[in-house]
Amino acid sequence: MQTDSSAELLDAIVALQPVLKRCSREAEQLRQLPAEVVEALRQAGFYRMFRPRELGGYGLDPVTEFQVAEALARIDSAAAWNVQVCNAGELYGGWFTESATQEVFGNVDSIVAGAFNPRRRADAEAGGYRLNGVTPFTSNCHGADWVMGTADPYDDGVARVDADNNPVMLLTLVPASECTIVDNWDAMGLAGTGSHDVFIDDVFVPANRAVVFSPTPQPSGAYDNALCRMAIWVTAGCHAAVALGIAQAAIDDLIAMGSRVPAYADAGISSRSRVQLRLAQAEVQLASARAYFHQTYAQAFEDAGQSGSLTLGQKGRCQAASTHVVMAAASAVDLVHSCVGTAGVRRTHFFEKYFRDAHVVTQHAFVTEARLEAVGQILFGKEPDWPFFAF
Repeated sequence: MQTDSSAELLDAIVALQPVLKRCSREAEQLRQLPAEVVEALRQAGFYRMFRPRELGGYGLDPVTEFQVAEALARIDSAAAWNVQVCNAGELYGGWFTESATQEVFGNVDSIVAGAFNPRRRADAEAGGYRLNGVTPFTSNCHGADWVMGTADPYDDGVARVDADNNPVMLLTLVPASECTIVDNWDAMGLAGTGSHDVFIDDVFVPANRAVVFSPTPQPSGAYDNALCRMAIWVTAGCHAAVALGIAQAAIDDLIAMGSRVPAYADAGISSRSRVQLRLAQAEVQLASARAYFHQTYAQAFEDAGQSGSLTLGQKGRCQAASTHVVMAAASAVDLVHSCVGTAGVRRTHFFEKYFRDAHVVTQHAFVTEARLEAVGQILFGKEPDWPFFAF
């Protein structure tokens, strides 16, 4: 599915490889991407791969974007993760009014970060809402211009509900300059993503940037497309694409060190039948998961373009493909790690980082193994208990 746009981005990855490799360990120490990496990624256009072309983005389809993200993750997982989280934010531009879309996404260089849980509190007042609350896991918050999140609206202290007495949820956009970063990201993997808590304290948000987050929006303007109608499900795929890149990098590094002779041995590890077997197993697991992942999303994108939405079964397949990729990637990294001996624990190599990063991805709520329970519920004809299946 490579296009001229994706070829341009893939060429940019090659050009950025030296700075990404050089800054990878620094990012882990800082617990965020160095400013020069954020700016290099911004200038190359990686944060706007899903932004519509009418607003200066690349307007890529899901599979093409996932391929670019995987290539970036092979070089640096934190950079790829932050790019993917911010690209996922692009998918929700259609929920907002035209004026908010132009204000936030109309600037070609703007970066939107955010997280959905827990919801903040939004007290209604003239012209908008007074927003308060904290949201963890806001990756790339240091590099963002805008912070997206959800909120519960209150009218005169009473929680707002819809006609069916269900709680109403808002989707909000706040300038990053009006937010406070709580510097507390300290994780074993994806350590350089800067996924700190973001605190919003008594910030006024105009009504055009605090809209009802409903399952069936009529996307506005440039966002009236198949991609935005898949929003939640492309978000899950964004995380999975990073896992693919991490695992492929581990496989590539194992192949590259095949001539290494371990202590107490007289031949390189590539001569060992156990290593040959596990390398092949890792490659097959990853390649088959990738093929299923890409095929599923290519079909979903085509279906969304034709019908304007996804069926529950199609959503389940997207969830299954994304979670399966993440699980297969972690398994492939485990196989590689079992082959490399002390190279798997020394920080002079990246195997220990691949191991940490791959297993942290498995804990993300959108792609964790637990999401397959909801997929099984769908297959049994039951209502899934993962609430985002309503979207």
